Amino acid sequence: MISAIRASQRLDSRGNPTVQVEVVTPKGIFRALVPSGASTGQHEAVELRDKVASTYEGKGVTKAVHNVQDVIGPALLKKNFDPQTQLREIDQFMRDLDGTPNKAHLGANAILGVSMACARAGAAAAGVPLYEFLRTLAGTTGPYIMPVPFFNVLNGGVHSGNTMAFQEMMLAPVGASSFEEAMRLGAETYHRLKKVISQQYGAPATGIGDEGGFAPPITLPEQALDLLQTAVADTGYTGKIKFGIDPASSEFFKEDGSYDVGFKDKTSNVLSSQEMQDLYMRLIRKYPIVLLEDPFAEDDWGSWTAFQKVCPIELVGDDLLVTNVERVRIAAEKKACNSMLLKVNQIGTVTEAIEAAQLAYKLGWSVFVSHRSGETTDDFIADLTVALSTGHLKSGAPCRGERVVKYNRLMDIESELKSAGKPCLYAGESFSFPSKLATK
Repeated sequence: MISAIRASQRLDSRGNPTVQVEVVTPKGIFRALVPSGASTGQHEAVELRDKVASTYEGKGVTKAVHNVQDVIGPALLKKNFDPQTQLREIDQFMRDLDGTPNKAHLGANAILGVSMACARAGAAAAGVPLYEFLRTLAGTTGPYIMPVPFFNVLNGGVHSGNTMAFQEMMLAPVGASSFEEAMRLGAETYHRLKKVISQQYGAPATGIGDEGGFAPPITLPEQALDLLQTAVADTGYTGKIKFGIDPASSEFFKEDGSYDVGFKDKTSNVLSSQEMQDLYMRLIRKYPIVLLEDPFAEDDWGSWTAFQKVCPIELVGDDLLVTNVERVRIAAEKKACNSMLLKVNQIGTVTEAIEAAQLAYKLGWSVFVSHRSGETTDDFIADLTVALSTGHLKSGAPCRGERVVKYNRLMDIESELKSAGKPCLYAGESFSFPSKLATK
């Protein structure tokens, strides 16, 4: 049983405050650090900030810390929940205690910290690794699936200071034979990309963005994809490494329904929804792109539905869905996408994130686990990815400790599973639907 719940203010990877929660049980102290996004969907669960301008530029989280210490903690302790068997009840109790549909009262950053720490406490009580505990909770069956890492190696949008509208350009080593080999292919290509950028734009252009990706002085997506193709060819991994794109288009959507892909430049470059669709299709035909995330704004349903009819690759909803079962149901009715991005802090509890993934699977969709731009050294999502057999995740470039800690944890899990003789498969080309691997 839980004997104490504590919280404190710590820093994330951008130097902004975040919430750390400690749950104390007879098995020990179990911590969780909560991440934060830069490009956030307006339908996400609410992150509670102090908004006191004189402290951390208004980004302090002492209110959320207070809510854990003085509201959530005491209330949970009175209920005497067992985190090993009652994580769903713990999460539901906190949702009821908050009393709002988006956790605006207590704060998703407060609630999620407790949820994650309780999951770790539950795993310890059960005497199993976190991924095993979450796998049982989710009812996942079949072989263990190691994901394809999608490395965000070129940054634009609100993640960088260049003039490229698209936020992320990703490398996906689908041709690797294991997660560990995928890390090697990705890291080698990342280092080669740095040299290519330095040769074309000079050494100062090799500075990195929030997620460890480079942010050279480029504007067009074609410029970014050409850089990736050159780096992949130079390393000899053409065919083994494919690409993913996250335009994060809600950031440059205009009220009249158009998109300003020049929003970071001095002159606008406004495209209609159809022109955006045409742009994406040209890129898909020209480059080995296997995944496209948030190509349209979060409430531009018509554009999503129209594009889904012709899009030949995985079409991921992030801001569109915000890991929320209600948004997933709406998207399914409108036939807007075929994949859900999973970010635990978008919804605010571990079990709600799992429920959203389960619904996505029932709809025949894929699930793509993601970090946030304001990350921490917490590696929870690595275990969650394996637990849900999602087949792919993104945790930034193979650079910066808060990114690499997730990748290192996944290599540890792969090693543990293989050492124990458990069935462990790398998703590879089947990253969208890794369940197919079990039948091969």
